Amino acid sequence: MTTLFLYRILVVLLSPIIYMWLVIRYIKGKEDKKRFYERLGYSKQPRPNGRVVWMHGASVGECLSMLPLVKKLLAENKNLSVMVTSGTVTSAALMAKRLPQGAFHQYIPVDFPWAAKRFVQYWNPTAVLWFESDFWPNLLVEINKKQHPLILLNGRISDKSFARWQKAPKTISAIQSLFSLSFGQTKEDARRLKVLGAKNVVSTGNLKFAAVCPPFDLKELKGLKKSIGDRPCWCMASSHSNEEEMGAFVHHQIKQEYKNLLTIISPRHPNRADDIEKMLKKQGLSVSRRSRQEEITRQTDVYLADTIGEMGLIYQLAPFVFVGGSLIPFGGQNMLEPMRLHRAVMIGPHAFNFREIVAQAKKQKALVEIADKEELAKQLLSFMMKPANAEKIAVRAEEMATSEMSVLERVYDILHERFEL
Repeated sequence: MTTLFLYRILVVLLSPIIYMWLVIRYIKGKEDKKRFYERLGYSKQPRPNGRVVWMHGASVGECLSMLPLVKKLLAENKNLSVMVTSGTVTSAALMAKRLPQGAFHQYIPVDFPWAAKRFVQYWNPTAVLWFESDFWPNLLVEINKKQHPLILLNGRISDKSFARWQKAPKTISAIQSLFSLSFGQTKEDARRLKVLGAKNVVSTGNLKFAAVCPPFDLKELKGLKKSIGDRPCWCMASSHSNEEEMGAFVHHQIKQEYKNLLTIISPRHPNRADDIEKMLKKQGLSVSRRSRQEEITRQTDVYLADTIGEMGLIYQLAPFVFVGGSLIPFGGQNMLEPMRLHRAVMIGPHAFNFREIVAQAKKQKALVEIADKEELAKQLLSFMMKPANAEKIAVRAEEMATSEMSVLERVYDILHERFEL
């Protein structure tokens, strides 16, 4: 009896509990109430005629990484449609804004065997491109059973995942063997994929380098810049729980030197905005929220950018950007976006999900790694007092972040040659 078959039995036995978990998420607003049926493998959207390429990413980061390839596939192939799946409300909202014509979004179904079968049969994809590491065995088995080409793109195996999977070698080997081809982000990721049982592995680079600059509304940008004026300004981007408190600490520290300081906080999950606002006000800070279209006044201490799909705009407002998920042991968020936009970027000590990018950037002096909130305050003060030093880092950051754009062509050439995509 194979490990994947045992997993299938376990999911069936636990299905009542999983359903209850889904209902709780629904009640808490963590599921899309208007499209909840998609999580059970149903769809109200008709399947497009012709070929459909299915691309899956767990959440916002993976979905953004796949956008250049989505556009490339549609540009190079007539009568082709692209379906993007993900599992979060935030990523769905972002894809609604960013997907080009010819592409559409669906929620990934929960990994019930019957939901997986229903979903794969309905969409009957020409090929499936799976991003990074969000493995759902029943879905992958169903794809493989229908003999649809299954390709792992931008495969990433973190230190933690590698250690964990090595304790269950039969399970991960069974999963990896389902993929027709696996692309590793780095040579080390490719090596780890082979160790874990992947059959055909190549390493062409990280598709995050191929991402284009996020769009923004020029009129909105001019209005916000006018409101900010000449105030010193920094941004805490993609922040997680507890990091906003650290941002408040940093604001108070810097305000001792710069009385008119403006701090911009853009939380990774905007649905936390109410709690963040309460915390900031308890710290004695005046808050303006973007979701309420509240203006930035001279009294505003913190501009809470609690909207989705506007990081291209937010990054333009502040020359100094701290990228969150890295002052806590989460793994960090994508620092390439602000680097590409000529920002002086800082990260905390826990950006282990971007290990190779961080190592390369530190080697090229293209970003600054800080240890804690105290060091973040000191670094920001240094940037504000010596903007020429920050500018040197921003120049190197932009050069590095745009240096490997050709990875998209390398990936596409292999897909076209082997799978006629």
